[in-house]
Amino acid sequence: MTKFADLDLSPALLKAVNRMGFEEATPIQAKTIPLSKQGKDLIGQAQTGTGKTAAFGIPLIEKIDVKSPHVQGIIIAPTRELAIQVSEELYKIGMDARAKVLAVYGGSDIQRQIRSLKKGPHIIVGTPGRILDHIKRRTLKLNNVHTLILDEADEMLNMGFIDDIEAILETVPDERQTLLFSATMPAPIRRIAERFMKSPETVRIEAKEMTVPLIEQFFIKVPEREKFDVLSRLIDTQSPELAIVFGRTKRRVDELSNALTLRGYTAEGIHGDLSQAKRLSVLKKFKSGKVDVLVATDVAARGLDISGVTHVYNYDIPQDPESYVHRIGRTGRAGKEGMAITFVSPREMGYLRIVEQTTKKRMQPMRPPTWDEALEGQQRITMEKLDEAIKEGNLDEYKTVANELLMEHDDAVSIIAAALKVLTKEPDKTPVHITEERPLPAKKDQYHGGGNNRNRRGKSGQQPYKGNRNKSKPQRRSGRRP
Repeated sequence: MTKFADLDLSPALLKAVNRMGFEEATPIQAKTIPLSKQGKDLIGQAQTGTGKTAAFGIPLIEKIDVKSPHVQGIIIAPTRELAIQVSEELYKIGMDARAKVLAVYGGSDIQRQIRSLKKGPHIIVGTPGRILDHIKRRTLKLNNVHTLILDEADEMLNMGFIDDIEAILETVPDERQTLLFSATMPAPIRRIAERFMKSPETVRIEAKEMTVPLIEQFFIKVPEREKFDVLSRLIDTQSPELAIVFGRTKRRVDELSNALTLRGYTAEGIHGDLSQAKRLSVLKKFKSGKVDVLVATDVAARGLDISGVTHVYNYDIPQDPESYVHRIGRTGRAGKEGMAITFVSPREMGYLRIVEQTTKKRMQPMRPPTWDEALEGQQRITMEKLDEAIKEGNLDEYKTVANELLMEHDDAVSIIAAALKVLTKEPDKTPVHITEERPLPAKKDQYHGGGNNRNRRGKSGQQPYKGNRNKSKPQRRSGRRP
């Protein structure tokens, strides 16, 4: 392993790195930092979480002339969350070198950003739209930029930012160093590299084991029109402490969060159209347990630090396996078990197999619970709450009324059954509107042996239902109305 002390860093950078607790460089840092310090253009192909920010941030800060009040480095990121995350890490890395870092992104007061830009930041981290906005307003001048970094370029392509990126690249001096980082390398990203980079070196870091062993992974083969009822019954049966539901589009997220609320769950959605303040408010409520079901798009969830998630429901299977890995990585953290359940329409089974090839782990088929099983799940939650109340005691104030009930109705079982009925939230079948979306384009089965692999799954009805795995363990209700 390469140590940071072996990478010929300045004392200020080494001090910052040591303070941050880093001693050994990750593979991408060990390969990228020496090449970047030589001024070479670089293409880094690596997954999220491999240490990319320090890989490009350390050599960038080494090059910054802190005595100059001009912007010298610019980093373009796909989302506000990632821009904030990158700027915070660069601030820590550059603290001892006195490098000034500023994040600019949509959804935040532009006048405040303009005032901050006048204070002479050395490095700008921002989303394409807001960077371009500042360039057009002439509040951001890039004529002194010597380093430009594109972070998660494939994600920016998916979000439709290619034209904005090209417009920004046109305004940066030709004599510069360009670094491009991307988990995948689709053709449009390669074209940008060919057009705007000079003989770039490529650094590839192969993804290690892409899934967390503690995550149980299941799939449910279900037609589009039946997905929401299946989701409702799953939540009722499993009673997740904290759950994330992933949808493919902004409209899907809005409709799902509204529909879940209609059926009595505490749910909120986040996607790219929400203001930054609203997104932060939703996440704060989710982390504190005031919201038990978070509905999100892939883009909105990137860069979010969320812990305690017990269940991830992929309402729509993602188009690429990297997104799947990113989604399910939200659960099973810190040594805790997690469960990921993916809904797959019959025409999307090819995508399921591609995900399995990438993760090298087969998902187990799951039979969706029935309405009766959903009711049983709710009854079990009520029973556990009653059991907790009995163990806690402090029931003297209620015993007089309880005795009156026993005298009036001498059947204790009937009294308990009535209490369970009153306290149990029965599965809600309130009609909801979820716009049907077309399935992803057909994918051929990429498993060797083609159609023969269908036999390994059997019929969905032959698999036992995987509900709450520990019935004796009290679980918190998922915020549903009593």
